[in-house]
Amino acid sequence: MESNSPKLSPEMLVPRLGEYLVQKGLINEIDLLRALAYQQDAAEKGGQALLGQALIEMKLLNRETLDQIITEQIIQLRTALQSANRNLEQRVRERTADLNEAMNRLSELNQMKANFVSNISHELRTPLTHIKGYIELLVSESLGRITDEQRHALTVSQRATGKLEDMIEDLIMFSLSSRGEMSMKLDSVDIRRIVSLVAISAARKAEDRGVKLIVEAPDGIPFVQADGEKIGWVVGQLLDNGIKFTPSGGSVTVSLEGEGKNLILVVVRDTGIGIPQGRMNEIFEPFHQLDGSPTRRQGGTGLGLSLVRQIIEAHGSLLDVKSTEGKGTSFKFPLLAIRD
Repeated sequence: MESNSPKLSPEMLVPRLGEYLVQKGLINEIDLLRALAYQQDAAEKGGQALLGQALIEMKLLNRETLDQIITEQIIQLRTALQSANRNLEQRVRERTADLNEAMNRLSELNQMKANFVSNISHELRTPLTHIKGYIELLVSESLGRITDEQRHALTVSQRATGKLEDMIEDLIMFSLSSRGEMSMKLDSVDIRRIVSLVAISAARKAEDRGVKLIVEAPDGIPFVQADGEKIGWVVGQLLDNGIKFTPSGGSVTVSLEGEGKNLILVVVRDTGIGIPQGRMNEIFEPFHQLDGSPTRRQGGTGLGLSLVRQIIEAHGSLLDVKSTEGKGTSFKFPLLAIRD
């Protein structure tokens, strides 16, 4: 079967052949225009439509000279290509070096940030301990009797110092995680007991906000392999987050569910404001709040969910998030069950 494609020729590799021939003084502008017209006419009749062939047929150039000129141009093109490649390789090396330097600088800045957070957090912890201690002495009337108004003021102060202490602990945990120093002590733990104790701690906040806190931890839930302290902290963070973003009259549920034979699913659901789908990944960014305005209603460091995911992944598990804006959010993660 014959092809209608033109026969391959070295001339096809050479751009602007006519201009080069004029520059070399082998033809003049008029000859070039005549050859181009000849070439176009040949192409319209279905013939070979190459400029060099047209020049030869018009006896304006011989084959030997045309081949020499084409060879010269191919050599020039190859030399230019090699030069361009060398320049490109040099630019790539320079950009790679710049990128490596920027990455090293970023790593140094992250390390400096982690060290700063760690140092300032530990420095805050000592005076806060003194403040807490003296408030407790005052509330217990160990330093003398107090009025009801004074007791109320001290109770408010106690809650504030409790929140501050939680924030400092979050910062310390973040600094440990950033430096790769957060260790996991995996053991056989009673996940049912952990969830129940954390829920008791969260009950007061839920009550103050008018949110119903529901615990679904049926009998027969086996122990799981986990770091009990850190998993308790994770559940507490998820409950606190759910309560914080659930309007009065809503509910937050923490449940334990069997997942096959070897897994226990820890689930925290709320009926809160939900998370916009396009901003789901933002909730795991350290020091980031979805509402970053100066008038935002909810407080916090923006570290909670970032640390939650890191702790869950350090257990070899994954945190799954589903949310519908205006209807609520659910967080769940599986833990390995330990069965007799």
